[in-house]
Amino acid sequence: MNTLPNDPAMLLSAVNMKLRDFYSDLGALCADLGESRTEIEEKLASIGYTYDEKANRFA
Repeated sequence: MNTLPNDPAMLLSAVNMKLRDFYSDLGALCADLGESRTEIEEKLASIGYTYDEKANRFA
């Protein structure tokens, strides 16, 4: 990951804020920022969070 925080808790906050304010879904965020969706999902799963497509956030 290049543009997002490495710490899982900080990553959660940054990704949810970006999803809320700028992106229609996780795929769009990853494509725009050049980030790996799998890497984000795995890192956030390690602290108990999964992507909720309907809510467009990790919960």
